[in-house]
Amino acid sequence: MNLSLETLLARTGTEPDERTGGLAPAIHTATTYAQTSSDAEGAFIYSRLGNPTRQQFEESLATAEKGRHALSFASGMAAAMTLLQTLEPDDHIILPHDIYFGVRTLIAEHFIRWGLRVSTVDMRDLTAVEQAIVPNTRLIWAETPSNPQLTIVDLKALAALAHQAGARLVVDNTWSTPLITQPIVHGADVVLHSVTKYLGGHSDVLGGALVFAREDNLCHRAKALSDQGGAVLDPFGAWLVMRGMRSLAPRLRQQSASALAIAQWLETRGDVEAVHYPGLPSHSGHEIARNQMALWGGMLSFQVKGDAARAMHVVHKSRLFANATSLGGTESLMEHRASVEGLDSPTPENLLRVSVGLEHQNDLMADLDHALSV
Repeated sequence: MNLSLETLLARTGTEPDERTGGLAPAIHTATTYAQTSSDAEGAFIYSRLGNPTRQQFEESLATAEKGRHALSFASGMAAAMTLLQTLEPDDHIILPHDIYFGVRTLIAEHFIRWGLRVSTVDMRDLTAVEQAIVPNTRLIWAETPSNPQLTIVDLKALAALAHQAGARLVVDNTWSTPLITQPIVHGADVVLHSVTKYLGGHSDVLGGALVFAREDNLCHRAKALSDQGGAVLDPFGAWLVMRGMRSLAPRLRQQSASALAIAQWLETRGDVEAVHYPGLPSHSGHEIARNQMALWGGMLSFQVKGDAARAMHVVHKSRLFANATSLGGTESLMEHRASVEGLDSPTPENLLRVSVGLEHQNDLMADLDHALSV
């Protein structure tokens, strides 16, 4: 039976347990396993190397992303670090100009010192991307929508440029999830997730994942680093993310609908300088997003008229939007990104990033109206 993605997500981990018939996945906490055969292929040996609950989650995510193999990690940053560790000194990667600041900091403070060569470009400009490619380019790293300015890039075009150069396209799909965008379908080689966000969905689990289009040398290298380094997702974390995946579709559909309504409303206000949301026809990437995204997403950002102090005033006057980092949970969050990112932040000082939760959109707009008006 050819099942829809929504059905696959709703049934994540619900295969009846062979022993009990239970429809919720078991949490296997064992760290070591008795070996019944010296050549038992696929047998579990030690939990750092493989765990039944973690494997069940990885198989579910790989299926959802239309990938061949997935690895899960203790955090999204552990997933990013492992992928970067597959590279050699003097290898070259291309990053987007507004990449998530945690990855930018990781590379700047550690991997450049280690010998990684980096170019940063605006990936909406395909000519600039092509000009940045050199013979030792190994990865083109993309976010769409980007964090926090929600720029949209053309994944098929980037994949074509990467493959023409013998490089791979990596796409951080944390914000979109496979429900909105399946980067591998558009030519990506690796998909990265912070499963802490929408996949977990309840702000109660920390984890990350890599999904590979093929079980190639890059996948095998990442698996070896995972096995030997041990920064793997714990069994309870894997169980929590599978629980979150089962409700992803209705959560993200409501969050996307509310985010669109809020973005449209913010765009009409005289005290708002700009609204960044791909669902708006005024967004520069709207048409590309229409071809890549099944929904517009639950994330938006906007720039108030004024400076950083004015933006922070809005955050502090809000009563429903928590001033907190992270995103994708059931509660709405709003934060001043330039303050979070630090002195070298490329984010405009008057920009606020918003993660729309499951509250009624009218209540959220009333709260924003209050915060903007006082």
